[in-house]
Amino acid sequence: MSTTMNTDQAAALGVRLRRIRHQQGMSLADVQARSDGRWKAVVIGAYERGDRAITIGRLQELAEFYGVPLVDLLPRPNNGDGANGVPDGAGRYVLDLTTFDPTRLTARPHLLPVARFAAQVRARRGDHNGRVLTVRTSDLEALALTIGQDLEVLVKRLRADGALLEAA
Repeated sequence: MSTTMNTDQAAALGVRLRRIRHQQGMSLADVQARSDGRWKAVVIGAYERGDRAITIGRLQELAEFYGVPLVDLLPRPNNGDGANGVPDGAGRYVLDLTTFDPTRLTARPHLLPVARFAAQVRARRGDHNGRVLTVRTSDLEALALTIGQDLEVLVKRLRADGALLEAA
C-alpha cells in the first residue's frame, strides 16, 4: 500500500479542504489572520490546489483549527467510478419499490424512512409506475444525512435488503 498520495487523491483532499474553509466563511487571508500566522495563506492555497503534500499530523492540526473531525477532511475512497459501490455525484440509483410494500416493511422497519422518501419523490414527480424509482446520488446522500447514516452504509443496507438495484 502506498503511503503517498497520487495526484487525484491530492486534488480530492484539496477540494475537501477548500469546501470546509468556505463553509467556515473564511478566505485564505482569514485563515492566516485567525490562526495568528500559524497557517500561511499561500500554504493553505497550495494544499487546496494539491500542489503541496500535507502530513497527517498537520492535517489533524488543520482539522482542529477548522473545528471539524479529521475524517471530514480526508478524501473518500470513492474515485467516482463506483468501485466502492457508490457512484460519483452524478450517479443514479434504482430503487425497487416493491420492497417498500407495507406488508414487507413490518419485518424491516429500518426501511420506513426510505419508503417515505421514495413515496414523496414519486408524488412530486407524478410517477405512478410503482415498480422502480431512479434517484440521484445526491438524493440518497441527503436521505443518509437525514437518518444519520453514511451513504456507503445506506447503500450496502439497501442492497442487502433487495431495495437497491444496480446503479444506473
